[in-house]
This record gives sequence, C-alpha cells and structure tokens, in this order.
Amino acid sequence: MNRFIRYGILGMSLGLCSLQSCKKGFLEENLVTSLSTDDFKTQQGLDALVTGMYQSLRFHFNYEWAYTTTEYGTDEFEVGGDRTMEMWNSYSSNLNSQTAHAQNIWDNMYGNINSANIVIQNVPLYYGEGADKNTRLGEGYFMRAFDYFKLVKQYGGVPIKLTPSTTVEREFTRNTEKEVYQQIIDDFTNAYNNLPETPAATGRITKYAAAHFLAKAYLYRASELYDSWNSDTKQADLQNAVKYADIVINSGHYSLAPNYSDLWDFETVDGPNEQLNEIILAAQFSNNTATQGRYGNQIHLYYPAVYQNLPGMQRDIPGDREFQRMRSTDYILDVFDRVNDSRFWKSFKTSYLCNKPSGAPKWTADYAPTTADIGQPKFAGGQESIRYIVNSAGDTRYTADNINYRAPSMYVRYFSGQANNYKGGHGNYTASQYVALSKFMDGSRSTVASQFGQRDGILARLAETYLIAAEAYGRLGDYDKALPYINKVRDRAAYKDGEDRSFYVDGGVAYKNNSAANAATYVSYSDKNTYYESNNLPETTTGSTLSAMHLNSTSDIFNSKHDFMMY
Repeated sequence: MNRFIRYGILGMSLGLCSLQSCKKGFLEENLVTSLSTDDFKTQQGLDALVTGMYQSLRFHFNYEWAYTTTEYGTDEFEVGGDRTMEMWNSYSSNLNSQTAHAQNIWDNMYGNINSANIVIQNVPLYYGEGADKNTRLGEGYFMRAFDYFKLVKQYGGVPIKLTPSTTVEREFTRNTEKEVYQQIIDDFTNAYNNLPETPAATGRITKYAAAHFLAKAYLYRASELYDSWNSDTKQADLQNAVKYADIVINSGHYSLAPNYSDLWDFETVDGPNEQLNEIILAAQFSNNTATQGRYGNQIHLYYPAVYQNLPGMQRDIPGDREFQRMRSTDYILDVFDRVNDSRFWKSFKTSYLCNKPSGAPKWTADYAPTTADIGQPKFAGGQESIRYIVNSAGDTRYTADNINYRAPSMYVRYFSGQANNYKGGHGNYTASQYVALSKFMDGSRSTVASQFGQRDGILARLAETYLIAAEAYGRLGDYDKALPYINKVRDRAAYKDGEDRSFYVDGGVAYKNNSAANAATYVSYSDKNTYYESNNLPETTTGSTLSAMHLNSTSDIFNSKHDFMMY
C-alpha cells in the first residue's frame, strides 16, 4: 500500500507537469545540508557514525518486536489478556512474512550492518592514527557481529553483506547458517582484539563485551540445533566458550551484584542500579527528551497484569501501564524453588496497595468479619488491595468461596482439591490477572499514560557469563567443572541469614524520585510480597538458604526438581 501511494503521488505530479509545462528543475534535488557520505571519510564523521550506531542497541527494547520475536513461543510466557500478536505464540497460519514485526528486525539489523560496513571499510583508510582508531574499528566489528547473531537466531541462514551499499540492491544470495556463524565469530574476534578493556564513556562497548558474546556465539554454534553441520567445530567451540567466558569472569572488571534484587531496584535514571559491576553491556536510555527517539524503552509495558479495573485501584506511574501481553506460565512458576530461591520473589509482583479508596469494595453480610463491618470498605487507601498466592497443587487452604472472607482481591493459583496442571484450569488466575514479571517496571516515566521508559536495557551481565561457561562444560561432559560456575549464581540467589523474605522492590519505586508521581496521596506500589503465605511458612523464617541452593555434587544437578541454570 505504501508503495502504491508513493508511486501514485509521483505519477500525479508528473501528469501535472505535462499538463502545466512544469519548469525543468521541478524534480531536481537541492542539497540542504553540508553533510554527505563523504563525511564518513573523516575522523569526525566516523566518530559520529559509530556513536549513531549505538542507537541500534535500543531497538531491542523499543517496541513490540522486543517480545513477539523473543518471548512468545517459549515455555516461560504465553499470550495474556491482549491477544494482538497471538500468532507469534501459537505459530498459526497468520504468522508469515507479512506479519507485523517479521520484517522490522531484518530491516533494522541490515541498516546497522551497512553502517558497520562503512566503519570497517573507512577507518583503516581515512581515520588517521588517532588514539581511538582501533576502538572505532572494534565497535564496527562488534555491531556487525551482534546484528548477524540476532539475524541468524531469528531467520536461520541470511545473506552476508560485508561492503557498504552505494546504490539500490535488489538481489542477494542467502548464506548458510554455518557461513553466517563463521562470520559472526570472526567479527567478534576482531572486535575483541581491537576494543579497549575499559570504556571511554558510559555504555561504550569493551573488549569484555566482545568476549562475552564471542563465548555465547561459540556456545550457540555448538548447539544440537546445528548437528547436521557442526560436528567438526563442536568440541573446539565448547572449549572456546569456556575460554572467553573465563576471560570476562577473571578480568577483575565485573562482579555479581550482592543482592539479586539490586538488578531490578531502579530508583532513578542513571542511578546506582544502572552502574552495577555485573552489567557488561546495556542499551542506554535517559530522560533527555531530545534524544529519546520514537519509542524509548517500552519493555515495561508488556509484562504487568491488569490492576487498574480492580476494586480500589486505578492506573498510576509506579504500577505502570499494563499491556498484559506476556502472561507467566505455570511452568515458569514451578521452575523455581519458591522456598529457597530468592530470584522468584525478587522477579515477580504479588501484592498491590489501594490507590483509589473511593472505589474500595464493601463488606457484605455473607463475608463480613463482624456485623459492624457490613457495608464498610474492605480496605483503605495505602492498604493491600490485591494479593496473589503462588501455591502448589495439594494446598487445601483456599476455595473459591473462602477467599471472599479476605479483604484484598485474592488470586490463588490452586484451590483445594485441584490437581497439578500446566495447561491451566485451576485457581482463579485469568489471562489478565496473573503473577507478573516485574524486572522491567519503570516508575520514572513522565505521566501515567507515557510509554516512554527511561531505564537502561541490559544486554549482557556476568551471571549469564558464568552460565555460558557452565553449560559449555556440561556439554563437554565435565560436570564437576561446571559446578563452581553454577554455584556462583545459585549462591547469590540464596536468602541471607536474617533476611526478610517478604521484602520486595521493583523499578516502580522510582516514583519516589519522580516529581510527576511522588505527589500522589496513594500509590499501588507495595514493598511486600506474598512469600510467607504462599509457602505456608511463619514470618519468623529468616535463616540462610545457602545450603539448600548450593550444589555439592553432580548428583544434585541430575536429581534437581527445579532449573538450576536460571540467572
């Protein structure tokens, strides 16, 4: 349709010319800026081009393609109450080359690859001997490898283009997956050899970011997905995955955040949470509207469950806009050890506070605690209004009726007598009311309706590096060598001695430093979770869970009921 309109307007213009005898210069182009592609033959122009390429890292957090092409169709999340992009989850016939977002990644990755090709071609020819010459070249190689890595994982074999396009090109030969992976590894290697150990500015790519992704690319190429062609490289690839992961781990530049919740405790733009030593690479966002771009970081929109239309609630900045695209599955709720592993309770939101007391429900005669409570609000502003219980089959405490005796709106995963079932059909969770992943919440937004998130998007962190090495060792059959890497991540996930397991934080807490939000009388944000009630444990349970989380031998891996490789 766009092509038709474009050509149609042009045709009408030409027709008018013939009828009205337009002047010769009607369609001549006039250069309105002094910049051209020749500017990329100067040091200043190449510096600007590379800086502009960092915008492409934001793409992976910008809009709906960020989740449709990565989360749908996996075990962890499924379609929520909004089924706009359902075909990406079900792989129905509606998912085809014309489906929204199928082309977005292709176009954006190749656009940035063309910029990278200019950098790789022109830096050796025109940059001179400036101190940043190798860094610019390394950034070009990294970006090209990073984008081809995304493309091959999404589409399989794709055309390899290693020279800048100077004219319109319409025909390309599709390369094999094997050829694309070799190019990715070659480019990441060149990036590693040229990039500095420390960034010249926040967010710049370093040698260790290249090493992390090089390790990841080796691990992917060794996947059983490519068993038809990777037998000659698999052994060496797994060894190289360990090698480059170890380079990052032993560099002295990175360390795991002391508390897993530190990663999601986003309190202000460019604050301590975004400077953690665990972060190896992040797409940089800010509250500078001049550089915000078309979208900002919109990941915060897609995971929250609906709360605005529940009794005593309205949408607010700390609670976020709940697009309800990504609903957590029963599988992801059970893949965690929900008693000993803090990562679950520090990643999912289970409690909300009343922020609209005028809409609070009233006790009825059937369920009121006392006759004096009949007709009175069940809760006041600032009190808990929504409560999710994350229990397991066999829990006899709850029924569809007895939850009405509780003040908050109660959502229970399993009612008494219901059998375990990963297809749902139990409790009173719904497509819109579910336990929501809260890692991306953003209370720094300028208005309740704003989609423009301002927190950085993490692309690589050290916990993943540890698990890359662990998986490589495991696939080499060296399980004993994998254990120390896994335990680094699991030990951090354990509750500390004396830790209040009901304490909760997510990025919605940034509202406290946000003038657009902190004047509200009541907010939905709660600093509590439902750990104790969900697990039916007393609140005096505060001991360390390190011994339960630590793997003492390989038998602990093989006998585990839960996923020990979460990070």
